[in-house]
Amino acid sequence: MVRTPAFDRVAREGILFRNAFGASPGCSPCRAALLTGRHTWQIEEAGTHASSFPSKYVVFPDLLERAGYFVGYTGKGWGPGNWKISERPRNPAGTEYAGRKIAPPFKNISNNDYAANFQDFLAKRPKGQPFYFWYGGQEPHRGYEKGSGLKSGKKLEDAQVPPFLPDAQEVRSDLLDYAVEIDWFDQHLARILRTLEEAGELDNTLVIVTSDNGMPFPRAKANCYEYGIHMPLAIRWGAQAPGGRVVDDLVGFVDLTATILDLAGVAAPADYPLSGRSIRNILTSAKQGVVDSSRTAVYGARERHSSSRYNNWTYPQRALRTPQFLYIRNFKPDRWPAGDPQVLKEDGTLGPMHGAYTDLDGSPTLDFLVAHHNDPVFGRFLQLAVAKRPAEELFDIIKDPACLRSLATDPSFAEVKSRLAKQLVDYLKQTGDPRVTGNGEIWESYPRYSPIRKFPAPSE
Repeated sequence: MVRTPAFDRVAREGILFRNAFGASPGCSPCRAALLTGRHTWQIEEAGTHASSFPSKYVVFPDLLERAGYFVGYTGKGWGPGNWKISERPRNPAGTEYAGRKIAPPFKNISNNDYAANFQDFLAKRPKGQPFYFWYGGQEPHRGYEKGSGLKSGKKLEDAQVPPFLPDAQEVRSDLLDYAVEIDWFDQHLARILRTLEEAGELDNTLVIVTSDNGMPFPRAKANCYEYGIHMPLAIRWGAQAPGGRVVDDLVGFVDLTATILDLAGVAAPADYPLSGRSIRNILTSAKQGVVDSSRTAVYGARERHSSSRYNNWTYPQRALRTPQFLYIRNFKPDRWPAGDPQVLKEDGTLGPMHGAYTDLDGSPTLDFLVAHHNDPVFGRFLQLAVAKRPAEELFDIIKDPACLRSLATDPSFAEVKSRLAKQLVDYLKQTGDPRVTGNGEIWESYPRYSPIRKFPAPSE
């Protein structure tokens, strides 16, 4: 389904991490957590979607630059959101390089020649100066050219359909379109690696390849389920990190920030300490499997994703992932997790039932689910994505990676649920999450700088 020889190379010559987790199942807050090295609930507006990015939260590209690094980015840096209103002089990801363009193979693929822009960046670097660069592919963010997967030679039978989606031709074709854009991302990565190699810098460069949220399909992206926060991750660091290894340690994005600063010899800001810890010991080890047994949990969260509910309300979730279990706390179970089912039109009337759900990316897959919501076979799949959820969910990831059977009400898992619930709340209190310190409603007050939709009040 997917062809990623460049990612495979980084994994083969470096380390493939099988248990890496994004800070959030949405792009903007997840990127903000990576940039600051702090959980999304610790960075105010930057911890939600399409808001601002308070300048008091120092980002690692700025810290590297102050330490003498030449910094830049291309493509998608931090966003969506409004960093200018926060009086930042540039995108938090660094100085932008966007002058080189390319003819994309399909509609909706960016014409940004990411790899060529990296070449420009490297050419402008003063000789011998250490550097940092953020390659932020717009792909595979939606939308996709419908049918691009089949046009590129992929076959429906090769599509890997996750258990929470129906095995239908429309869904398989949509998955192939998604795969085309992953392939495109990887082609630019291959060119970037080649550029580093030709410059004699590849083995002297820490290369980190990951993503910012789960696949943009119902019940994945914008959900704290496994398919929303479990990320691909491969890291290559020349001879410093023995290659050919597969590692199962739990790693969060805040750990990546701590690692970058640690390996660069740069101190974290004193006023806003990092929430993660460096994985230097994992990188430099020769072990496979679990290297650091003290890494027993990682955490994820979401608040607002799109404008999807009355009064721009959020859908607050916090998640705790251990090697075996995923525990999720839904703080507002009375709200719709994928957004309200009906939008309020300009004339004051309600749009069609199942016509909203705007926390889900528009797609042929979503169209199929809505069209078949009453189907005796396929109807349940829409409900998996949009139905209201209980305050607590618990999944055995080893047996149920698709998160289809919650164990939260199973008496035989009562002790596990109680223990993980306490562990999560204790950690949130320790790290100052407003959702557990008495000021949770502050998340509803943060402005959104992307379009805002109107929805009926819940009583209606």
